Amino acid sequence: MGKLVKVVAALLVLSPLLKAQETKIYREGASWTREINGSLPAARNLRVRVDIGSVRIEGGSQQQGITYSIRNRAHTTSEETARNQFDLYKVSASIRGDTAWVVGECHGTDSHKFSGEFVIKVPRDLDSAKVETEGGNVVATGFSGRLDTESGGGSIRLDDLGGAVNAETGGGSIDVGNVGGDVKLQTGGGSIRVASAKGKISAETGGGSVVIVSGLQGAVLETGGGNIQVQRCDGNVKATTGGGSIDLGDLGGPVEIETGGGSIRLASAKGVVRAETGSGSIELGGVPSAHAETGSGGIIAKFTSANGVRSDSMLQTAVGDITVYLSPSMNISIQASIDVSNGHTIRSDFPEIRVVTEGGEWGPKSVSATGALNGGGPVLKIRTSSGNIVLRRADH
Repeated sequence: MGKLVKVVAALLVLSPLLKAQETKIYREGASWTREINGSLPAARNLRVRVDIGSVRIEGGSQQQGITYSIRNRAHTTSEETARNQFDLYKVSASIRGDTAWVVGECHGTDSHKFSGEFVIKVPRDLDSAKVETEGGNVVATGFSGRLDTESGGGSIRLDDLGGAVNAETGGGSIDVGNVGGDVKLQTGGGSIRVASAKGKISAETGGGSVVIVSGLQGAVLETGGGNIQVQRCDGNVKATTGGGSIDLGDLGGPVEIETGGGSIRLASAKGVVRAETGSGSIELGGVPSAHAETGSGGIIAKFTSANGVRSDSMLQTAVGDITVYLSPSMNISIQASIDVSNGHTIRSDFPEIRVVTEGGEWGPKSVSATGALNGGGPVLKIRTSSGNIVLRRADH
């Protein structure tokens, strides 16, 4: 009698867990669908590992536990074949310590005739989530903790996350909305976009574009050949592309910019700027000091005393014009030169800067200019092998 009581008591304990998951199989068009709906008790962390299928994590609700809805599709007209496919794709949900696990494991299913979608709803105060999928897309939104995710090749979309983010995909795009911590993103070739990050940003793609709308603690951005665009960012910024253009807005610290052949544009920076391109043009606006070099393109630079500590600067191009805008009140020393003038010259709005032409009547001529504004200061060296140099008075 005592053993019977214990068995009944054990069944009563297990019955809520047995009822927590429901499975049904039905035909949907030319395919068969297995739908699994269930729930798990509250947990601080979530781990999802999926061999076939996309994953969506949805937070933001006031629920205490975790609910999940899983839809697997067998793309076959035969119910028997579909059920065999479902049997080969094992789905499990469990609690281990303070972590909830949702797993989809493939044991021989034909991935070309099988697909899946995992939708998991979690409390907003979830501490962390880790999502791994062999090739499906990943979406995660609406919780306060950290996210680590990896996809073999699918796209990744993240938004409204309070903690740090670490996301990697073999080739898909990565789209990030608002994140409250550091952001580390990597894709084999897709594009990357970040709307807003309160922490540091690290973004790397094998060939896609990189777009940052707002960052608060600096960014390191790299693409094998795509364009890079940053609208606003505080802290240090480093942007590198194998051949695309780089377009940067208002930056709150030092900047390093490098492209194999594209153009460079910077609206303003509160720190030293280093810019280099193999053949494109360079345009720098509102910088305290700069080292800029291009193999064959023009340079336009505006220097200001307001944005950070000033130091010596250098502007150089092999072929192209260089135009510099200087504030009338700026204390600066100028050293400018054209290696082979061939009709090119140096023009200046400042009488303090003296222009000298050297060379014979029939031989090659060189042009140089030196001078000090407002008693002199940090040295600005300007050099072009073949092009004009223009020194203009800035409006402000």
